[in-house]
Amino acid sequence: QVQLVESGGGSVQPGGSLRLSCAASGSIFSIYAMAWFRQAPGRQRELVGDISPGGTINYSDSVKGRFTISRDNAKNTAYLQMNSLKVDDTAVYYCYANVRVEEGGLVSNYWGQGTQVTVSS
Repeated sequence: QVQLVESGGGSVQPGGSLRLSCAASGSIFSIYAMAWFRQAPGRQRELVGDISPGGTINYSDSVKGRFTISRDNAKNTAYLQMNSLKVDDTAVYYCYANVRVEEGGLVSNYWGQGTQVTVSS
């Protein structure tokens, strides 16, 4: 089994910064794409951005230029650096990973439990 554990959420004023981490553990042969999603109250879960094992990154237009995704493949960890936070960034942030648990095995999708980010004055 694979577990994804997010950390780093919290409350911050508009214009502030937070850094989220997502650590994958368990039976892991290799991790392919990792991504961050978020879900605000009453809204659908949306993609914030994703990163390939080689470091190719895609961002949603709403966070481009403010958020930075990175990963440390040796640590099976992804990061989301959030700068210039806005009230509209308030949401539960979820980590996602595409994982092969054994050589030649299937690739499955895993989700973290989510971490709350609240931006308010």
